[in-house]
Amino acid sequence: MDIEWAMRDDRLFIVQARPITALPDAAPVTWELPDPKGRYVRASVTELLPDPLSPLFETLGVPAWEKVTVESYKSVRLAYFDDPLAVINGYLYYNVRYTPGLLARMAMAQPRFLTVTLPGRLRTAPERWREAHARYTALAERLQAIDMPATELLANVQELVEEAARYYLTIQSGVLPAAYLSEALFTSVYKLVRRHGDPPALTFLLGFDSKPVRAEQALHDLARWAREQPEPDGSGGRAPDGSGGRAPAEEELQRRLAAHLSVYGDTVYDLDFAKPLPAEDPAPILRTLEYFRTGQAPDPHARRQAAARKREEAVAALRARRAGPVRALALRLLRWAQTVAPLREDALADVGLGWPTVRRLLRELGRRLTDAGAIADRDEVFWLRLDELQSAVRALDDGRAPAPAHAAVAERRAAWQARRRVPPPHLLPVGKTRIAGIDVSRLLPAQQVPEPGAAIKGVPGSPGRVTAPARIIHGPEEFGRMRQGDVLVAKITTPAWTPLFALASAIVTDVGGPLSHSSIVAREYHIPAVLGTGVATEHLVDGRQITVDGDAGTVTPAEEEPGR
Repeated sequence: MDIEWAMRDDRLFIVQARPITALPDAAPVTWELPDPKGRYVRASVTELLPDPLSPLFETLGVPAWEKVTVESYKSVRLAYFDDPLAVINGYLYYNVRYTPGLLARMAMAQPRFLTVTLPGRLRTAPERWREAHARYTALAERLQAIDMPATELLANVQELVEEAARYYLTIQSGVLPAAYLSEALFTSVYKLVRRHGDPPALTFLLGFDSKPVRAEQALHDLARWAREQPEPDGSGGRAPDGSGGRAPAEEELQRRLAAHLSVYGDTVYDLDFAKPLPAEDPAPILRTLEYFRTGQAPDPHARRQAAARKREEAVAALRARRAGPVRALALRLLRWAQTVAPLREDALADVGLGWPTVRRLLRELGRRLTDAGAIADRDEVFWLRLDELQSAVRALDDGRAPAPAHAAVAERRAAWQARRRVPPPHLLPVGKTRIAGIDVSRLLPAQQVPEPGAAIKGVPGSPGRVTAPARIIHGPEEFGRMRQGDVLVAKITTPAWTPLFALASAIVTDVGGPLSHSSIVAREYHIPAVLGTGVATEHLVDGRQITVDGDAGTVTPAEEEPGR
C-alpha cells in the first residue's frame, strides 16, 4: 500500500492509502494449458471477470456457468464442448478447440439452427429476458433468510448462483446478439440511403432509457436536492441542540443515498461474488455525487432529452424519404434495433441482482466459521474452495469444529495478488491466432506493446477527439482517484462503472468492441472511446496527457517534457 500520513501534536493521521500500482515486474508466468493441444480465449462473460477468480467463485460459480452453458446448447440441439470453461492461472477462459468431430456435429445441426432456432431466439429475446429476470428476482427475494442450518444456506447459494448463470445465458443467447445484429444490419443498410448532411446511424439509437441512465439521473437529482439545502450554521453538521447527532438535512441525505443504493447498488463491478457491490463500496457513486453537487456537471435529463429529440428528428426525416425497398428495409431494421438495443444495458446491469443475497448468505457462513475459529474474518469465506466450505458447514451443523484455514487463505491471497499483476493473454497458446482454421487475430485485442511514444491502436467505440490526463483505474478500490476531465483507462467497464463516465472526458479499455458496455455508455455521454487496445493499462502512464481519437481508434501519449 502507498500510505500518505502526517503528524501533529504527536498524533498520527492517515491522509490517504491506496494499492501501489508501480510494483516491480512480476515473476515469469507459464500459462500451462489443461489440454496441451487446446485453444482458449477470453470472451463473453470473461469480460465481466477482469481479475483472477476468488477460490470460491472458481469452484462454485464457474461450475454453475459451465453446467448451464452445456444445458443451453443441448436445449437447441447444437453440439458443443462438454467442458466449455477453463481456469488458467486464476483467469477464466473459454475452450475453443474445435476438433474435426465436433465441427462435423455442429455442421449437421447448423441448417436447422440458422433457419429456425436462431431466428426464433432473436425474435423472442425480449420476452425470454423478462421471464428470466422475473425468475431470478423471485428466487433472490425468496432466499433472503439466514436463520437455518449452514448446509441449507450453502445449498441456497448454489441454487441462486446457478439461476444467475441461467439468466446470463438467456441474455447471451437473446438480447445481446439481437442488439448487436440489429444495430449492425441497420447501420449497413442506412449507408445506402444516407445523404450528405444526414446524421450518423448512431443518432437513431441514442436517448433511450436504461438502468444505468436512470441511476445517473437519480444521483443528479439527489445532488441537486442536497445543493438546495441551507448552508451549515457553523455547528459542523451537528444537530441544532449541539448533541453531536447529525443535522436533519444530513440525516435526510444519508436516508436518500441509502434508498438510491437499495435500487442501484446491485450492479456489479466484477461478476466474482467475492467482490463488494456498489451498495457496500459506493466509492464511484459518492465521487460522482460530489461532482454533481458542484453544479458544474451537465444535466443527464437534458442530455437524454436532447439525444431523444435528435433521434426522433432523424427518424422523421428518414420516413419522409421517397418510398422504396431500401428505405423500407432500413425502417424495418430500425424498428428492431430500437426495440432491442435499449434492453442491452438493462439486461447486463441486472446480471448481479442476486449477488446481494449470495453475499449475505455466504458472509453469514463466514461469520459462523469465524466464531468457530476456522477463519479470521467473515469475508475469508470467499478464499475457501467449495469442497472445503462443504466440509466446514457439515461440521458446523454436526457441532464439530471446522478445520482451520488460516494458512490456506493467506497463501491464496498472496497468489491472487501475484496473478493480478500479470495480464492474461486473450488467446492461448500465446502466439497462436487460429481457431478451427480461422485467423481471429483481428477480432482480439492488441497483443503487441507499441514503441515508447507510439500510438496504441484499438477499436473505435464512440466518436470524438480529446486530449487529457490518463487515469488508470484497476478496480473499485481506485475509483476515488478519478478526477473531472480525466481519461478513464481500464481493463473493462461494467454497468457499475457508469458513474465514472460523468467525470471522464474519454474512455480507453484493454478489452471490448464497438458494441460493448464501454462503447454504448460513452456514446450516450457524447465522449470518445477507444476499446480493445489490449495494452493500454500496461503501456500508458498514469497522469500523463494522452490524445484519444474515437474516430480513428487510436490513443497517442503526449511527448515527455525535457528533463523528465
